[in-house]
Amino acid sequence: MYPAFFLPDPAHPGRFVPTEATVGPWSAQTQHGGPPIALLSQALADHPSAVPMELGRVTVEFMGPVPLDTCDIQVQVLRPGKRVQLLQAQYSVQGKPVLTAQAWRLAREPGICPAVPDTFAVPSIPGEECQRFFPGTDGFPYGRSLEWRFVEGGFDSLGPATVWARLRIPLVLGQATSGLAGMLTMLDSANGISAELDFQRWSFVPVDQTVNLHRMPTGPWFGMAARTVINDGGIGTTSTVMFDQHGAIGQSLHTLFVRPKPGI
Repeated sequence: MYPAFFLPDPAHPGRFVPTEATVGPWSAQTQHGGPPIALLSQALADHPSAVPMELGRVTVEFMGPVPLDTCDIQVQVLRPGKRVQLLQAQYSVQGKPVLTAQAWRLAREPGICPAVPDTFAVPSIPGEECQRFFPGTDGFPYGRSLEWRFVEGGFDSLGPATVWARLRIPLVLGQATSGLAGMLTMLDSANGISAELDFQRWSFVPVDQTVNLHRMPTGPWFGMAARTVINDGGIGTTSTVMFDQHGAIGQSLHTLFVRPKPGI
């Protein structure tokens, strides 16, 4: 087991070294989207603020595959405000932007308005199960760095899926992993668990991820119910309800680029 998804560079704040735990199913030289999205989003959430604020929406754009290489995280405020702010962040490798993100951050004022709860019915967490991944593979480092418990579907079956998962290792070595980071480390797997096409014959890669949150998640278990739709032109979407043991948290949407794998 790897010590963490990322190692901090004490000499350079905002610089991190990804471990092999971040490697996804597409290539041994590239990361799964989950850990770098979580790292970037946590930097947005942690950016200094004069009053308590929470992320309401985060949109991340993939500028290309995320290399297994040292990264630098930078955050700036695009639209300052005492109660509403628009932030921008960048995940760069060797000076080249690999991920960019924008986030709305909103002041939290408990009791300011009546609560209107989400009626999503949270499923129970199943018992421990044998970890199965895409057919034709024995897993991949990122997948094995989480524990998965499926309520419906799975990596090895096609169609909508609902799953609980928890991280086996921290996002950053020596740092507590927040509920936000735990959820987002898992969330970019939504298109994989709800795949509608054979992984051995097709690639269905997200080009973005938009997350809307009406509250912050709490762990250690995080859940998602995902479904994928694809048109015959090679464009798809994966829509996901996010939840924890206390109820629904929000929703996410991926845009997918779908093509046959080379040689098919």
